Amino acid sequence: MDRSTRTFWRSEALRFVAAGLAIAGLTSCRSWFGLTNPTIAALGYLTIVLFTATASTLAIAVATSVLADLSLNYFFMPPVGTFTIADPQNWVALLTFLAVSVVASNLSTAVRDRASEAIARRDELARLFELSRDVLLTTDSTEAISQLVRFVARRFDLDFVAICLPRSADWEIHEAGTAPVALDRHELSLAFAAAETISGSDSAPGTYAGHRAMTTEGRRVRLVPVRFGTRAIGLLAAAGRPVEPGSLDTLAGVVAIAVERAQFLEERKSAELARQREELKSTLLASLGHDLKTPLTAIRVAATNLKAPWLGEMERDNQSDVILAEVERLSRLFQNILEMARIDAGGLAADARWVHPAEIFEAARGQVEHTLKLRRVEFECRSDQVVRLDPRLTASALAHVLENAAQYTPASSAIAVQMAVDSEGLTVRVRDHGPGISPTDLPHVFERFYRGAAARHRTSGTGMGLSITRGMLAAERGRIRAENCAGGGAQFTMQIPAEHKAVAAVDHVS
Repeated sequence: MDRSTRTFWRSEALRFVAAGLAIAGLTSCRSWFGLTNPTIAALGYLTIVLFTATASTLAIAVATSVLADLSLNYFFMPPVGTFTIADPQNWVALLTFLAVSVVASNLSTAVRDRASEAIARRDELARLFELSRDVLLTTDSTEAISQLVRFVARRFDLDFVAICLPRSADWEIHEAGTAPVALDRHELSLAFAAAETISGSDSAPGTYAGHRAMTTEGRRVRLVPVRFGTRAIGLLAAAGRPVEPGSLDTLAGVVAIAVERAQFLEERKSAELARQREELKSTLLASLGHDLKTPLTAIRVAATNLKAPWLGEMERDNQSDVILAEVERLSRLFQNILEMARIDAGGLAADARWVHPAEIFEAARGQVEHTLKLRRVEFECRSDQVVRLDPRLTASALAHVLENAAQYTPASSAIAVQMAVDSEGLTVRVRDHGPGISPTDLPHVFERFYRGAAARHRTSGTGMGLSITRGMLAAERGRIRAENCAGGGAQFTMQIPAEHKAVAAVDHVS
């Protein structure tokens, strides 16, 4: 006998004791108040029986009826003080009282049981609704089944729940609950084999096809087939509070739909990843095809011109500068490809060192010297402290932002770089005075290979620079955002968490 059963019968025993005390109290009125009328006593006893029947089981109500009948006979039917009945009419009255008590108890108990069943069905229906809503809100295909089994255990208040899915020669088991149970895989295989041979409910009322029970670790675990349509796809194991077979069968149906939905989400995710890979390949090939062809054509033309005997010294220097600029452009392109591959592979690791913000700016400017050769760059550093971060990653990220600002703004406009150190770390702001970023492009500027429609017609590029910047800063737990300025142009803000100290303190430490 489990704890819930013991609690139930203990409460029923208390109700019977309370009914007995009420009968004793009514009987004592004979001595205290001179109550001798058997009709009044019978009505009082009947009231006690009816109240008992509304609060307890039929067995307790019938027992209370018998006790009341005996009390009525002994204390109120002449001859009083014995169980003998002198007048035959009193037999009729006594038997009528007993019959009315039993019938009223039976009707009252039946109504109460129907009400309890209705409440239980309402609660089960509410639990199924809540579980269905949980299933619909689940979008992560990798954790969907693990989340589902936790939802079932919580919504149905079960001590143990497991969703068992056959996988070749073994079982994939997802468990949840406060009292774990070690399931016998052989029993699972037998239950699943039986479920595969039956496709629907049994003909006998109140029974359901494929339901089994197993006892493990002294606990009774119910096994219910999980069917999608008529096909069994797994088993639902449940232990704890009693749940009617119909509710378990419906619950298994919801679980089947959730499992199929999780598999569908996984397939859709795989298809979406495949589509994105193909799209990235096409975009990358198109970008590389354009950005490789242009500098190679320029190098070939400049190299051919250098062979011309009519070129003067100045023209030869110009052609040499063209070759060097295009070679630098190709080097940057291949460096971007390598950096993108390292970011995808998770190969970026921050190597923090103490460095002054101005050193980071100089290193970044040196990386894109050819791009900024004819541009005016205004630098301002609002701190004389040093910061502890990875200068290589930070300078490379800043170089990409500077290169982006130079490509998408007029050559006559200036680029302003401001650096500041505060309690949050290093903040770098790069402001240009170009046309700004289109509102439709602003949410996508850090996406890989994304280039706005206007940018594609105005300048070359692969759309990798800002995406690489975000990846490099992420390796330092940093972030970057873009915004349009009120006076025109765009501003990129980089924030990198870092310790900071005065220069003297760092020299002392080192």
